[in-house]
Amino acid sequence: MFDKMKSSAESYGVIGLGRFGTALVKTLSDAGKEVIAVDKDEAKVKAVRGWTDYAFVIDELNEAALKETGMQNCGTVTICIGERIDISILTTMLVTKLGVPHVISKAASEVHGEVLKQLGAEVVYPEADMAVRIGKRLISGNLLDYVALGDGVEVRRIAVGGKMLGKSVRELDLRKVYGINVIAVEHARQTNVEFSADYTFKDGDVMAVVGKVAKIDRFEKEM
Repeated sequence: MFDKMKSSAESYGVIGLGRFGTALVKTLSDAGKEVIAVDKDEAKVKAVRGWTDYAFVIDELNEAALKETGMQNCGTVTICIGERIDISILTTMLVTKLGVPHVISKAASEVHGEVLKQLGAEVVYPEADMAVRIGKRLISGNLLDYVALGDGVEVRRIAVGGKMLGKSVRELDLRKVYGINVIAVEHARQTNVEFSADYTFKDGDVMAVVGKVAKIDRFEKEM
C-alpha cells in the first residue's frame, strides 16, 4: 500500500490518532512529509485523510496488519498510545521487530517509559513535558519557549526587556558574563542568525540563547 516512498528515511508512521497523534500527522504533513496514520477508530482516521492518503483503520494491532499498511518502510514510527500501557508495549515490540530504524513511543509514566526504552524506543512524555514548559513560562515572565538538548543544556527564546533594552550584543557580552551564547535575534517577526555584535536590542525583540540551564536561569533573573 505504501511502496512509493522516496526513501524510508523520509517517511513517517503514526500509530494512535488521539490529540497527540493527530497533531503529529498534521505537523509532518504540513512540512511536506509522507505519513502513514493508523487507528482503530474510523472517525479519527477519516479526520486525518485531508493530510495523508495513507490513513488506515486497524481493528487489531498485529504484525500482519502493520505490514499491510507498509509501516515497515518508514524511517520513523511514533506510537501515540500512552494510555493503554499493554497495547503501547506490544505495539512498540511489533514496530521494532519490523526493523523500523527509529521508534518513538509515548509514555504515561516513568515506569512505562523505562520498559519502552528497554525495547529500544525513544520515549516522550507529552503531558509532563507540557507541564514543565508551562511551569517555566510562569516562573520566568520573559521565557517564550525552550528546547532541552540534554546534559543540562537548553535553547531558550527570551523576550527582550529590562536591562537588555538599548544594549548591543557586544555590550551584553553574554558569553563572557554568563557563559551562554546568543544564536539568533528576532525583530519584526524576522529571525536573523547572522546579526552584528553591534545590534542594539529593541522593545519587542526576541533573543534565542543556548547554554547550561543554571547559567540561563541566572541571566534571566538578573535581567
